[in-house]
Amino acid sequence: MPLIVAESQQGLHNGGRGDAKQFPLWGNRFPIAFRSPQQEYEFMDEVWINSLLQDLKNSDEQVRQQATQELWQLWFQQKGVYGLELLGRSQALIEAGLMQQAEALLTNIIEAQPDFAEAWNRRAVLYYVQRQYRKSLGDCRQTVELNPIHFGALHGMGLCYAALGEYSEAIWAFRKALEIQPYSLENQKLILECTARLS
Repeated sequence: MPLIVAESQQGLHNGGRGDAKQFPLWGNRFPIAFRSPQQEYEFMDEVWINSLLQDLKNSDEQVRQQATQELWQLWFQQKGVYGLELLGRSQALIEAGLMQQAEALLTNIIEAQPDFAEAWNRRAVLYYVQRQYRKSLGDCRQTVELNPIHFGALHGMGLCYAALGEYSEAIWAFRKALEIQPYSLENQKLILECTARLS
């Protein structure tokens, strides 16, 4: 029987029941405060991002949590205030149980801004909630193609593979996520569970 994870470190996971109250499954909660133009410029600095990635490997949990939050802010704010507002609207639709409208909005965002990685990731989570695991997997892959350090999408890929019973692929995805977030107990646990399913 495919593995359905009860809870995710990146966010609550409801086993694909489509309960909007527990959305998102992987990713940060909404909304996120927007930065000033000067802060946004600094925010996009590659050296600073690399520093955050190093902080994810820090033994201090508080340092890791701060770095995680900062990276989520970067991803949500990729397209500025307007992009963030659109993602916020999609979240509001989901929380109202209006899944079709949310999907349509996210699809419109993706079509208008195909390099907006977090829009792909948000739709991936939506598809996962609806148990459309192949579609979710496709959007996770696109997210990672656009943003290779997106540990949330890598985690989501693992959840999709696990839900499909493809445990070797799930282990690969969770290990890729662990390369970025080595202290993620949830990914470590899921690797063990998927490994047990293969034996």
